[in-house]
Amino acid sequence: MHIYLHFLAATPSISINLGKSLARPSESILIILALTILAVAPAALVMLTSFPRIVVVLAFVRNALGLQTVPPNQVLAGLALFLSLLVMGPTLSKMNTVALQPYLHGKLDATQAYRAAEKPLDTWMLDQTRTSDLVMFENEAHVHPAKPSAAPMDVVIPAFILSELESAFIIGFVLFVPFMIIDLVVSATLMSMGIVMLPPTLVSLPFKILLFVMVDGWALVVHSLLGSFR
Repeated sequence: MHIYLHFLAATPSISINLGKSLARPSESILIILALTILAVAPAALVMLTSFPRIVVVLAFVRNALGLQTVPPNQVLAGLALFLSLLVMGPTLSKMNTVALQPYLHGKLDATQAYRAAEKPLDTWMLDQTRTSDLVMFENEAHVHPAKPSAAPMDVVIPAFILSELESAFIIGFVLFVPFMIIDLVVSATLMSMGIVMLPPTLVSLPFKILLFVMVDGWALVVHSLLGSFR
């Protein structure tokens, strides 16, 4: 950037020549952008990806087994994170192609890059969002777009999160049923034998774990989760 001072008669003037400094973002801007992304990444991960459904279902599995701290929260969150990256891979790749790389090469400014990155993510979220949830938030916001893809992000995001929670609870209910049956059978057996001082959950826990291992439960749960996003 060059700054020239011109003193003409008694009236000084200043002219600024930016040259080609706007062709590509500077290193300082890239550093600020990276720090901003790191700051908002946790919220974006929870709000805008498949992470909520996956981590809620995994927590349901642990509770259905009757285990409070096994697997640990860190393990469940880590598994949910990598599964989310697997599910979101095509969308993130498209966002990188149409928005991030053109911005880094100076072909798009920040606003244009944001708009370009918004489209693939918006399309993916709408594919996972129930129409009833989207309509409810559109009515609350008093917006009535001609088609779902025209809905603003502040309407799509809460509708998407609500739909993810509903889907996670439906999957969790289905997972709970076989383990509940085992608890009922064990409880009825203990009562018929006159053993009332022994907690039924203590006896049913090994059977639930054995059943879960025999049917390769974790693989079935993960496969069902991945299939629910197609």
